Amino acid sequence: MRAGRMPAADPVAGGGVDQGPLLRIDGLRVDFRTDDGVVHAVTDVSLTVERGEIVAIVGESGSGKTVTAMSVLRLLPKAAEVAAKAITFRDTDLRTLSAAELRRIRGGPVGMIFQDPMTALNPVMSVGAQVAEAVLLHQRRPDRKAARQRAVELLRLVGVPDPAQRVKQYPHEFSGGMRQRAMIAMAIANNPDLIIADEPTTALDVTIQAQVLALLKKAQAETGAATILITHDLGVVAELADRVVVMYAGRVVESAGVRELFAMPRHPYTLGLLASLPRMDVDVDQLDPIPGNPPNMSDPPAGCAFHPRCPLVRERCRTERPALLQIGAGRSSRCHFHDELAVTA
Repeated sequence: MRAGRMPAADPVAGGGVDQGPLLRIDGLRVDFRTDDGVVHAVTDVSLTVERGEIVAIVGESGSGKTVTAMSVLRLLPKAAEVAAKAITFRDTDLRTLSAAELRRIRGGPVGMIFQDPMTALNPVMSVGAQVAEAVLLHQRRPDRKAARQRAVELLRLVGVPDPAQRVKQYPHEFSGGMRQRAMIAMAIANNPDLIIADEPTTALDVTIQAQVLALLKKAQAETGAATILITHDLGVVAELADRVVVMYAGRVVESAGVRELFAMPRHPYTLGLLASLPRMDVDVDQLDPIPGNPPNMSDPPAGCAFHPRCPLVRERCRTERPALLQIGAGRSSRCHFHDELAVTA
């Protein structure tokens, strides 16, 4: 994944003139070699994130959402084979950075909220020590006392009660919602420009989910950070996102502003996701799930990967893979018959 080194502005301190989006992924491909063959987890994914915006990446489990996001910070396992034309953050190509330089990015300009805080947090370190460590790692002159005070402030900011005492407790003494709050505190500890949130409300009950979503909004407002929100929950997308990238079988199949996508989806997979979402404004007896299962990515189907499950399938879909086409301002679709969806939606 490492490319030839080129002079660049300090990716942590900034410098130079940013000409493009905050984050740009161009032509990303990720394969995993397994005993059953090569799994094509992500294929030719390109996306951008502008400063201050919230971009949701949605799709079923196995669609490539998390793999795409983890590729940005090189957090994939060694078995992953990653290739891309470019992965740039603040006009610096992250592929060119050394391991030490990349560590300055992680937890600094780019904050990460992992899906399962119980496994992401160290069980033998107090929560306060872990939040303080996130601060210390990015201080030019480490000050442990100041870092601990900052940890208390951060836990207070994210709504942990009695933070001066809770900093001394361990992850198993926190509820699931409180552990997620601690993860958010760590992600925003160094005022990041970008936050990557991987399924931040998974395994939380509805009330706690609502609190975490409100907290993510607050964190984004406090830091001004752009956010990549990885989720399969379209309710969360409607609540938070500015723009949506829909993935299926490792590829982007649709991209649009959140209002446009909900009002008029232009890919059958997006239409299926929306049809399976409970709605308060429509009286229905039952939800309409997408039939079948996602494809085996070690042996994906020919043509359009969605064609075995698609209600609009035709012979062309079975043999010809559709390109991702620009179909309007800020809109794209990977469907041969996207125009028909515009008429019927």
